[in-house]
Amino acid sequence: MELLDLRNRDGSLTGERKERELVHRDGDIHGTSHVWIVRTDARGECEVLLQKRSKDKDAYPGCYDISSAGHIPAGQDYITSALRELEEELGIHACEEDLHFLGWNFYCFEEVFYGKKFINREISKVYLYCEAVDADQLTLQKEEVESVCWMELEECSRQIAKKNPAFCVMEEELDMIRQYFKN
Repeated sequence: MELLDLRNRDGSLTGERKERELVHRDGDIHGTSHVWIVRTDARGECEVLLQKRSKDKDAYPGCYDISSAGHIPAGQDYITSALRELEEELGIHACEEDLHFLGWNFYCFEEVFYGKKFINREISKVYLYCEAVDADQLTLQKEEVESVCWMELEECSRQIAKKNPAFCVMEEELDMIRQYFKN
């Protein structure tokens, strides 16, 4: 049983904890950490590493998603969760200094997966990881990640704009990456 801390819209704790399944049934606000892995291609274009979610995931199975992401378990903080997810999902051993904070993202959606309503209201702390990554050398957690691929950030953005159902990426986070590289 995975317990999550319930949060306010600003990411602060409410003091309540609840099982993950019940959080998504009831639409409670909870925390997640998102880590985008980026590189620059030979032409100088920004590419993002996308993970293809396992077909067994409870939401958006088989869709392209953030490089690494996960719920914040009860009692854990955002950065600890981000580092843990990087290691568990992709086999990347990173330290706090390797992650660049991009910003906060709050979003909500309501979908039906496997015939069951799934309400997601999450406040995410979004990070960037710019260290060299060879996608072929990653150790993927098969329960979570089917595969990974590099994609130009602008192509990913076009897929979102076309509402391609194979993508569950949020444009707001791609904008955060663009803003980071403008500075």
